Amino acid sequence: MSQSFYGHGKLLLTGEYFVLDGAEALAVPTKLGQRLSVKTEESNHPTLHWKSHDEKGKAWLDAAFAKSDFSFLSENDVEESVQFLQKILKATRKLNPNFCLDGTSTPEASSGQVFVETHLEFPRKWGLGSSSTLIHCLSEWAEVNPFELLKMTFGGSGYDLACAGVDEPILYRLADGEPIWKTCEFLPTFAERLFFVYLGKKQNSREGIRRYREMIGSNISLIDEVSQLTNAFLNAKTQKDLEYVIEAHERLVGATVKLPRAKDLYFKDFEGEVKSLGAWGGDFVLMTNPFDEQRELEKYISRRLVPNSLREGFETILSYEEMIYSKSK
Repeated sequence: MSQSFYGHGKLLLTGEYFVLDGAEALAVPTKLGQRLSVKTEESNHPTLHWKSHDEKGKAWLDAAFAKSDFSFLSENDVEESVQFLQKILKATRKLNPNFCLDGTSTPEASSGQVFVETHLEFPRKWGLGSSSTLIHCLSEWAEVNPFELLKMTFGGSGYDLACAGVDEPILYRLADGEPIWKTCEFLPTFAERLFFVYLGKKQNSREGIRRYREMIGSNISLIDEVSQLTNAFLNAKTQKDLEYVIEAHERLVGATVKLPRAKDLYFKDFEGEVKSLGAWGGDFVLMTNPFDEQRELEKYISRRLVPNSLREGFETILSYEEMIYSKSK
């Protein structure tokens, strides 16, 4: 028997950090995601074989676990990524005691081998949701609440998990710690002038959240302001309108976390606007194109001096159409 599950990647366009405290955020699913396939075979060796592949098809994780308790079948040189996968599997078993046990009454009675393979469609370093797409797919397979599994493993606001299972942009917020979202329309008439540029450095979201917590303290009056900026972003009618909202949003977040804007760091003479997405300092930024043609923007970006911390430079430039999933296309 075989099964297959799929989750979209994600980008958080507004509300970074503040979404943790109830601000409404605008998030979008990406065209690139992750697929998880499951195959079961009869066997006298109840084993779970797991293999994860990157966007080029190369296996970056290869492990085997006992189905009874997900113990390692080999204790030699167990990598951190394998140990964390074990944690996720055990958490899934807590949520569904019959997970991966062939419907048997006890783990000891389970037989058969399970072969799991995951295939990413984007580079892991891009920060588009290798973790959230995994949790989404695993929850679909195990028939458990994905947000409960997220709490027991990676943590976070859960907007990325919501994006994994939708095919439209969403407005997302937390109410008393519980996720609430609704789909919305966000395809501006000037979408062809919006581009996503990878800064060449995967950002640590946990570190960004820690810094935010240290800086914001009890000042939660900003939550409503961020929600208003999200609404203004969503309803921008022109590129200039959107650029005004981006600048206001960037200045508010920058002042809160005490970090410089990406525009000030890398594109100071840029006539368009630059919006950090998610944790500041890495991953992708959204750029509005002030030039007549896309190639002029690409030429401008190629001339930027690349900081030593960003080894690869600004080589990845994706249009809105290339990056964002839309069920209408």
